Amino acid sequence: MRTARPVLTATLGLVLAAGVASVPASAAAPPVPAAARAVLPANDGWAAATTGTTGGSAADDAHVFVVRNRAELAAALAGGTDPTPRIVLIKGTIRANEDDAGNPLTCADYADPEYSLDAYLAAYDPAVWGRATRPTGPLEDARVRSQRNQAARVQLKVGANTTIHGLPNARLIGANLLIQNVDNVIVRDVRFEDAADCFPAWDPTDGSAGNWNSNYDLVTLTGATHVWADHNTFSDGDNIDANQPLYFGRPYQVHDGALDIIRASDYVTVSWNVFQEHDKTMLIGSTNTVGADVGKLRVTLHHNRFANVGQRVPRVRFGQVDVYNNLYYQTDEDTYAYSWGVGVYSAIHAENNFLLRSADLALEDFVYDWGGTAITEIGTLTRVGTGPVRAVSLVGAYNATHDPDLGTDAGWTPVLRAGPVTPTAQVPALVTRGAGAGRR
Repeated sequence: MRTARPVLTATLGLVLAAGVASVPASAAAPPVPAAARAVLPANDGWAAATTGTTGGSAADDAHVFVVRNRAELAAALAGGTDPTPRIVLIKGTIRANEDDAGNPLTCADYADPEYSLDAYLAAYDPAVWGRATRPTGPLEDARVRSQRNQAARVQLKVGANTTIHGLPNARLIGANLLIQNVDNVIVRDVRFEDAADCFPAWDPTDGSAGNWNSNYDLVTLTGATHVWADHNTFSDGDNIDANQPLYFGRPYQVHDGALDIIRASDYVTVSWNVFQEHDKTMLIGSTNTVGADVGKLRVTLHHNRFANVGQRVPRVRFGQVDVYNNLYYQTDEDTYAYSWGVGVYSAIHAENNFLLRSADLALEDFVYDWGGTAITEIGTLTRVGTGPVRAVSLVGAYNATHDPDLGTDAGWTPVLRAGPVTPTAQVPALVTRGAGAGRR
């Protein structure tokens, strides 16, 4: 087997790249945009609750950084351990899969010497391994070590009191931005692309036919509080899951979530983003077990555009989740599973959302019952292609074709909204014009 090139650990100091250091914005052009010091407006969703969300708006000049590559970004974030308010301005395209000298890294560079995909496929073929238990043994251990090598490079931890703001056309490719056990973070105007896992795990016990599962989201909130994700664009870039091979008859899925909110995260607002061409889009709550998630996972989703995404838009457990004024654009039936996932103890309030769809997408497929009991739905409109706009009840369509029925009252009414709810008929034009990185 090929011996992997060693992966270097990123330093936390200021790292020179191409002769340019990560420096305070006060000493470098461009100046700090006003939007980079913005705070979440009052009442703008759950992230406005209690203390509100201000991110790094109070950063002094010494803690404002313009970053142009992965090493500079890691240095500016300081490993996510320093709560000093900071603003990190992303300039241009940053690729997480590169070493500290800026050289690109491939999957072979992360691979443990004892791992190869061919050997893994031979060892855990269901015809050999069976379907009753997950893989164990030396090859699975080598896969885990390989995955850890990649994680050390692509997972970038964000600290408390941080604003990450993209300058025009900023892209972060291949990274998993990890907001873990910290409070008060803002992420705006960044194009997040292709957090591909080089070493997906095979689980023959996942579903009736087994599944491949990957390890990295584009952005992960785990135990995070007061987070505002606004005007970002999330996608798989040129590496879409539909183009991945089949192994054991199942897609070799190299992507996990686009923006996942898990493990007792709380007080989150997700506004004016675009999510496109991705499968597992947004998981809110990662376990059915009653525990730390109870009373948490309060999330607001408004004025987002979800375009040809496969599932979890969102899938919710436990949380009170306000889903209003979002545009769902769904024309690719080959990759579609469902949108609103009603999970255990979930309380989704869905209001004035618009679904633009192809004729092949049945209304009853929009909702999926993952063990929940009720969902509130108000003011949904739908349109097939260029046909007429009509009012529908997506929950009603689900109940007409499934048993048992879902209740139609989730048991709460949102009050944290920055302004009047947009009439549903205006949502497509408004969201199409204003959602996504760099748009207002």
